Amino acid sequence: MKTITTPIIPIKQLFANVKTPHTLNYEAICVFTAIGFFLDQDAYWKDKIALKPGTTYTLDGNGEVTTSKENFRWHYEPRNISFKTAVTEFTELFETIIKEQSGTNTVLLPLSGGLDSRTQAVALKHLGAAVHSYCYSFENGFKEHEIGRKIAEVCGFRYDPFIIPPNYLWDVIEEVSSINDCYSDFTHPRQIAVLDDFKRMQGEFSLGHWGDVFFDRGFAAADEKYSDLEIIYKKVVKKGGMAVASKLWKAWDLDGDFESYLKQRIQDLLDKIDIPHRESKIRAFKSLYWAPRWTSVSLTFFENAHPIHLPYYDDRMCRFVCGIPEAYLADRKIQIAYIKNRNPNVAKIEWQDQMPYNLYNYKDRQLLKTFSYKVKNKMQREINAVLGKKYIQRNWELQFLGEENDGHLRGYLYQPDFLNFVGKDVVDDLYQKFKTEDAVFYSHSMSMLLTLSVWYRKLKTL
Repeated sequence: MKTITTPIIPIKQLFANVKTPHTLNYEAICVFTAIGFFLDQDAYWKDKIALKPGTTYTLDGNGEVTTSKENFRWHYEPRNISFKTAVTEFTELFETIIKEQSGTNTVLLPLSGGLDSRTQAVALKHLGAAVHSYCYSFENGFKEHEIGRKIAEVCGFRYDPFIIPPNYLWDVIEEVSSINDCYSDFTHPRQIAVLDDFKRMQGEFSLGHWGDVFFDRGFAAADEKYSDLEIIYKKVVKKGGMAVASKLWKAWDLDGDFESYLKQRIQDLLDKIDIPHRESKIRAFKSLYWAPRWTSVSLTFFENAHPIHLPYYDDRMCRFVCGIPEAYLADRKIQIAYIKNRNPNVAKIEWQDQMPYNLYNYKDRQLLKTFSYKVKNKMQREINAVLGKKYIQRNWELQFLGEENDGHLRGYLYQPDFLNFVGKDVVDDLYQKFKTEDAVFYSHSMSMLLTLSVWYRKLKTL
């Protein structure tokens, strides 16, 4: 017998066996292609399940589940405390977690233009940790690495900027598919492009994933008019996701229609979350199903190089968030206050989501300043376009566009065995729409078909 207790938000996917025939879980694979991750306990096979977060399992000698007991349930029980007290408590907890996780190691810190890693940078600076920081930017894209550089300079951190080049995927796709076992696509995680650089570094990663979910609104104010199901559905279904999933559903002759199936799955999971407060309920849903099955899968690429730590994933942080009033969590208030209190100079650096403003003036927008920034950006893009430099906003543009990329993509999509598995009509239709109708919309379809193609080829070689 073996006992496994999963964290509230697991860093790793853990699987077990169940007594059922060893057959492909076609319904689960369709959901995977629609939303980019496997939902709840789904896996490629019906006799394999992912262990739920916050649960203790007993497994027998065959790795099959014999008992399970939930040991944490998401809730919303806001304490009657002031905002100042909430910030003080966050400061003490966050810095305690950071200190425990970093120990005496050099911290490898990915910086961005947002607030999660910036909050970490401030804590690490305050604690006097040794930090090797870095940042990514797309080639011919937004220069996020310049914001990262400013944060590193203010904090006195060693800093490396990484420019994500085109066409890198095809040289590493077999390696990365072995790392993540094809449980997420290969075109979104930028860290794939710099795996060798990671391995040359010395230290342990401190990653800021899930801070934006804990310390912001459960959903946008504009979505208040929608039901919980509609909010989740709109959030998780990718552009082009329904197109590929519905086609696979029909090609595999599954019962009913895919959209109804997916909505019922989501509604069933929402019904199990006993939280009347809507924003907290949506946050709990994301933490139960999105974080461990999508966000955590991409963490495997970091872990392939060095140990990883996630302060926002810590069980204590999960419990802390459940007791903080939503008004304090919304709009990044706690993180902003923390950064301004601990390191005003870091707070003065531009915030990417609110460019060209920082944490002190983002609410005090000036028409001329905003207009000037937009004009300057537009002019730079137009100049680059004349020079033949396409502005890159999304990672798939570096991997799918252009003749060389297209040749690699077709090589995977049009493998005979894979065409027999998903149906040539499915691949033909989605590929042609990507090429001739709307590349942005159908890029996700291409990404998921590529993922399935790599997975299926590995399956056939076993």
